[in-house]
Parts: sequence; C-alpha cells; structure tokens
Amino acid sequence: MKLQTKLTFFNAISKLVIVTLFVLLLPGVIENINKSYTDDRLIKQKDKLLEIVQQQGIKTYIDGDESYGSYLPLKEEYISLDVAPPKYHLDTIQNEKRMVEQDTIDYRILSHTFKVGKKNYLLEIGKSTESIGETTKPLQNIAFQILIGMVLLTILADQAFSSYILRPLNIIIRTKLVSKKFPSFTAYKQVRTTTSDFQHLDISIHKMVEAIEKAFQKEREFISNASHELMTPISIMQSKIENMFEQDDVADETKLRLLEMQKILYRLKSITKTLLLISQIENEQFLREDKTTTAELLQELYDEISIRLQDKNISLVLLVTDNVELININKFLLFNLLFNLVNNAIKYNRTDGEITVSARWHNGRYQVSIADTGIGIAEEELPHIFNRFKKMKKALSQDSFGLGLPIVKSIADFHHIDISVISVQGEGSTFTLSLPPGTINAAL
Repeated sequence: MKLQTKLTFFNAISKLVIVTLFVLLLPGVIENINKSYTDDRLIKQKDKLLEIVQQQGIKTYIDGDESYGSYLPLKEEYISLDVAPPKYHLDTIQNEKRMVEQDTIDYRILSHTFKVGKKNYLLEIGKSTESIGETTKPLQNIAFQILIGMVLLTILADQAFSSYILRPLNIIIRTKLVSKKFPSFTAYKQVRTTTSDFQHLDISIHKMVEAIEKAFQKEREFISNASHELMTPISIMQSKIENMFEQDDVADETKLRLLEMQKILYRLKSITKTLLLISQIENEQFLREDKTTTAELLQELYDEISIRLQDKNISLVLLVTDNVELININKFLLFNLLFNLVNNAIKYNRTDGEITVSARWHNGRYQVSIADTGIGIAEEELPHIFNRFKKMKKALSQDSFGLGLPIVKSIADFHHIDISVISVQGEGSTFTLSLPPGTINAAL
C-alpha cells in the first residue's frame, strides 16, 4: 500500500472515530445547549419583569394579596407572581412538575424572591421541557450534517495536501530509483522541495548512485583493460608452444605437457574474449543498425550448430509460426545470444534428446523460445543463472566458464529483450525471449 494511501486511510479512520464520538455525545451536548439557552431566556424574562416592577410598581401585576398568573394557550410557558413569607428566600432554576388545569406538566422553572416595600414576593417563570426538547432533534440533524460535510472536506483537503507534500518523494523514487539505468552517469538534478527530510533523502540517494556508478565504471575499465592486455601475451605464448611442437628434439612427454598448456591457454583466451565482449556490449560499443528476418537468423543458427548435434544424436526443430523482420538490432550479437542458448541446450541435454526453437506472437509480444529435454536447473539456482562466474552444479562436470548466460543477459539488455526461464529438473528448460516493439517490423 502506498504511503499516500496509508495517510489518507489513517485520516479517514481517525475522522470516523471523531464522528462516532460526536454522534454519541451529541444528544447530551444539544440538551445542555438547550438548557443553557432556556435558562438565559428565563433570566432575561425575570430581569425584564423586575424592571417593569421597579418602574411601574408591583400593582401592575398584584393588587393587595392576590396572586398573578399567566399561561400561553398551549401551556408551554407561564409566569406566576405570589406573595411569599417574609423570611422566605429562593433563587433557583430547575425542572419541576406543575398542575395546570388538571394536567401535570414538566417545566423548567426559574424561582426568584424579591422585596417590594415591606412585602416579599415569589416570581416563577416556567417553560415546558417538552417544548425545549422539540428543538433537540432538528439541532442534532443540522449539527450532524455540518459535521459530515466538514469531515468530507477535511478528507479531500488531507488527500490534496498529502499528495502535494509527498510529490517530491514520488519524483525521487520515479527519477532516481525506478527509471534509473545503472550505470547512467547523469548529472545530479536536485528535486525541488521544502521538506528537509526529502532534501536529505535526495542527496543521499544521489551519493549512493554516484558511488555505484563509479564502481561500475571501474569494473568496466578493469575488464576492458585486462582483456586487452591479456590477449597479447596469451597469443605470444600460443605461438611459442606451436613452434616448440615443430622441433624434432622435443620429447613425447614434453609434447604432452605442452598440449595440456595449450588447452589451458585456449580456455584462458576464450574467457578473455568473452570478458572483452561483455565489456564492449556494456559500454555500448556496438551499433543496432542491422536487419534480418527471424527465419533467416534461425536458419543460420541451425547451419552453424548442426554439427554439434551429432555427438548426442539430438534433434533440433525450428518452428517459425510467425516470421517477422527484425530491425534496429546487431545481428552479430543477436546470433551470439541464440547460439549460446542453443549451445547450452545441447551441452546439458540427454542423448537422443530434443531441442525446439519457436518464434511466434503471444499475448501481444513477439517471442522466441528455446526448449530442451535436458537435465534442467534446480529451483534454488534459477535466480543466479545470469551471474558472472557463478558455476551451476549441473556445469561442474562440463567444460564451462560460467559466462555463457551472462553474455546472453548482456546482449538481451543491450536490445531491451526480456528473458524468462522455466525449468524442471530431469525434464528440461525453456528460455523465452520477448522482443520489444522497436525491433519488430510486422509488415513483412
């Protein structure tokens, strides 16, 4: 899961928790708000009535010892003013029940005593709790809708902000790691960001890539220089050994030892040539300007390698289901790639075995497959078959230097060809080459 998705998911979950808590607490909050609002209204009514009494006198409401009472038609509110005992004192707001015209009604009642002249009066102002509760549900709905709207807006804002803040990280991953071709030897281009962590990451990755590029360059230079330098003394030693064979005074035992030395020099020269070829491929010293057809290339391969099939009586079948023109390739390298794969299929095959080379379109890709009935490759060895000098167990008894498949991989990478391998021990292996569209001219 992407970091941005995780952040958005976390923000959404946290807001959902907040909404849940808010929904649970909302009735109590609304009730308290309504109660507070009602209490404030009752106090304002009390203050207004006391102001009228102060200005106009108590007789406005009470004449003598009579009491004053006023109810709204639906009994939602009432005001009561009575004479109270001289020492009676009260100043409260609380819920109480009142009998009004034979109906018992719950009220929120403000009770307040005050003196006018020498008399003590009790003022009661009430509002029915039912009428107070009527506004609770609408207020809850309004508050919930506002909350949902705000949560959605904040989620969108979080998404936009996380996308903006993580954009430099995505650029770093995309340009410095995912699309990086090692060794690229490109100039450092700073990713613009105000986040110090991303700045540090960008610089650290650049330094790491720079170190890798230097190591690649040193390896290439060493292989290239070493290969060039070794070729001359090897050739000289081969010539001297050949000259010694022509001398009459060389004993037979010495000739046998010279023959062994010549075989060793031949192997050393073969390894050196292979390393030099790999170095030249990786340094892109070859051009991709050749053209040929699949049928022609595979026929040339058959003509070249057919003599090797006779030792084990192996049959080689060419199945060119879809013949296409190959363009923008290096024919010499592509021939070497196929030659190495078929040569391995012969080397590790059983007597009277089979090799099938097929070329066809499959799932929108043009593929060339080399399948054999050989000894196969162990599952634990498959990830390492293209490593240089990594000698597989199956090759321990063979005259192999462990460089055939690395050459195949280098040539494939040079042509942007994808290689996949399927192998079962005791049954055989299948190497599949998927060629890129830029090397195919389907209109043959």
